[in-house]
Amino acid sequence: MTIAAAVNENVAHTSNLLIYSAMAVYTLAFLAHIAEWVFGSRSKVARTSAALAPAAGSAPAVTVTVKQDGGTATLARPEVVTRASASDRGFADGPGAAGDTEQGDLYGRIAVSLTVLAWALHVGGVVARAVSVQRAPWGNMYEFSTTFGATAVTAYLVLLLLGKKVRWIGLFLTTSVLLDLGLAVSVLYTDSDQLVPALHSYWLWIHVSCAIISGAVLYLGAVSNVLYLFRDRYETGLAASGSGNEGAWASIMYRLPSAASLDKFAYRVNAMVFPLWTFTIIAGAIWAEAAWGRYWGWDPKETWSFITWVVYAAYLHARATAGWKGRKAAYLALLAFACFLFNYYGVNIFITGKHSYAGV
Repeated sequence: MTIAAAVNENVAHTSNLLIYSAMAVYTLAFLAHIAEWVFGSRSKVARTSAALAPAAGSAPAVTVTVKQDGGTATLARPEVVTRASASDRGFADGPGAAGDTEQGDLYGRIAVSLTVLAWALHVGGVVARAVSVQRAPWGNMYEFSTTFGATAVTAYLVLLLLGKKVRWIGLFLTTSVLLDLGLAVSVLYTDSDQLVPALHSYWLWIHVSCAIISGAVLYLGAVSNVLYLFRDRYETGLAASGSGNEGAWASIMYRLPSAASLDKFAYRVNAMVFPLWTFTIIAGAIWAEAAWGRYWGWDPKETWSFITWVVYAAYLHARATAGWKGRKAAYLALLAFACFLFNYYGVNIFITGKHSYAGV
């Protein structure tokens, strides 16, 4: 028989302080990212020229020399652009929010530094919550939300550490994490406490941690898909008119990666984490058999996890076999992520099932 450990209230209080401190620093990082985008902008002419430049890797212009009557005529042949996807119009990637002015780049570096500090405080809050109850820190919606946000930031920082040009995610990530933590501390907060007997299992570490990691990476894919839809529309107008639009909106769109790059990034991260999401469902079924005596009972949480899996599988299958790229693929991927969000918020809050003990 397992004897529940007493809750360490002092450590639990420290966890709360660390989470609030992380929110304060995330806010500063958010403001620094805003400054990065504002002070990193260039003139309309410079933006348009850069946006219409051929993408890296495109074939250079070829000149053909023709001799005629002792003279030489040089003809410029049109550039050949290799299109990686249906949405690839040969547009070059923008500087990726790392503003292409010295001042903008400075604010960007400050924003990343603040994000690292906020992440350290955030992770500290999650770890302190675990220490206060001596168990995995994801036994209810509050704990899942705080850990989910920390994992999403971890994935972003790992990509930066690997040299990937993903600083464009920073503004949207800090905004989302602030909303996530704000909802967690104001609506979903639950005092540190022990778990119900059904959750006392090593599968809590395996199944739920895989769900958190999967969701965090799928979130990065969803952000990329949303931005792709806006950037694709911007490129369509740019290609049609041959000139950029005035205002802050054009500046934002210009500094994002090209639509083709955003589409490719979303596909890669979704494909990369899909096997882990598959394992998450399998692990949940194994745990269900140990806890409830059956592998699958069409509980609302199980059903919506499976629906999410099916929609992501359809997205990946369509990309691989039907050649779906661009807007159709983005809409399908966003539908899949909406299923993931409903599985978490909607099922936990509005639908009663065997997973209801993980509620608010």
